[in-house]
Amino acid sequence: MSPLTWAVAAVVTDGSGRLLLCRRSAGARRWGLPGGRLRHDESPADAVVRAVRAETGWVVTPADLVGLYRVTDPQAPAPPAGRCGGRPDVLVHVFRAAPTGVDPPGEPVAGCLAEWWPANGLPGALTPTTRAAVADALAGRSGVLRHTTAADALTPPGDGPPAPPGQRASEQADSSSR
Repeated sequence: MSPLTWAVAAVVTDGSGRLLLCRRSAGARRWGLPGGRLRHDESPADAVVRAVRAETGWVVTPADLVGLYRVTDPQAPAPPAGRCGGRPDVLVHVFRAAPTGVDPPGEPVAGCLAEWWPANGLPGALTPTTRAAVADALAGRSGVLRHTTAADALTPPGDGPPAPPGQRASEQADSSSR
């Protein structure tokens, strides 16, 4: 069993409503939110600023927390009480954020192809967490709690904008968060 991995990501929108997404050079070639792992010596808000800049070159200002998104592996055995499950067991703090300038002040250092997308023309190949978080952010939600599974990443992506919450079994929200 592995410990819970804490991560951060941001739904970054510019003044015209476009969203900043990253496609990593390795893996399934899906688009995702910029972000990274949370370090022991930083808060989630500080971590998202650092991670977005590292991946994309953009400096962002977090506005608020969209929600917490947990990704688990349904094939992993249930962990004992008080323990985290098998890998992946990731808790992502997703923030709503805006860039601080009109151009990125630096070059990205990570393997991310960063691109701006119109909200009504997002790529179909989004990660399940990205699809849910973007839908929540664009709907103006905050304090959302969602759970997706590693198996969701194997589901062929749909085309077009994110599905509204509640339409996919993998993106069920805690009813108290609405």
